[in-house]
Amino acid sequence: PVPPPAAAGAAAAPSGERIDRRVPMSRMRKRIAERLKDSQNTAAMLTTYNEIDMTNIIQARNLYKDEFLKKKGIKLGFMSMFVGAAAQGLVEQPIVNAVIDGDDIVYRDYVDVSVAVSSPTGLVVPVLRDVQNMGFADIEGSIAAYGEKAMAGQLAIEDMAGGTFTVSNGGVFGSMMSTPIINQPQAAILGMHATEMRPHVVNGEIKIRPIMYVALSYDHRIIDGREAVTFLKNIKLRVEDPVRMLFGL
Repeated sequence: PVPPPAAAGAAAAPSGERIDRRVPMSRMRKRIAERLKDSQNTAAMLTTYNEIDMTNIIQARNLYKDEFLKKKGIKLGFMSMFVGAAAQGLVEQPIVNAVIDGDDIVYRDYVDVSVAVSSPTGLVVPVLRDVQNMGFADIEGSIAAYGEKAMAGQLAIEDMAGGTFTVSNGGVFGSMMSTPIINQPQAAILGMHATEMRPHVVNGEIKIRPIMYVALSYDHRIIDGREAVTFLKNIKLRVEDPVRMLFGL
């Protein structure tokens, strides 16, 4: 015999029912969570901010980007300019490039910059080695290669091991301002943000300029405020006047 039809709505979820779904964290996400929380628990973290007038560096990029691509085979972005400016600053102020090891401060005579890139499993930070010896094309090429490996899920542990300083660019997602978390055991991290047209005072007059806010989070146990502020200010000077980087100023 044919069973009687079910009562209307008996098998359906009640209208407006709210459901919780429990999904295990991936190994990558668990590791990221552990490292970020360890950093907050370990470092005496402080953040200093500044703003950068991007007018000159945008003009320089627009002027040379086509020739750069033709000759170097890689696109010229702003990331290489910020990483290069940071590398010069780290050589000048080695305490920002140093690390605490027990009761000692370990100074490094090389600059290995961790660069945050997106991957299907989350944010990863592969390391550019010996950036103090790299030009813009070398930096852009290395970042692009790591980006391709990250999207393909082919980054190896050794690609992300080490690093003496980190540069993170939340601006690609539209972030105006943030307080980046130090990538332990490093002592500092530079946060880049979105460039927006804003009123800006130039020679006593209000002009509309492309402005980027930048942030430097640092471990106050090892870096004093004077060193941190000076380091970030020098990055500002180099980016606002790119010619300074050519002369190592």
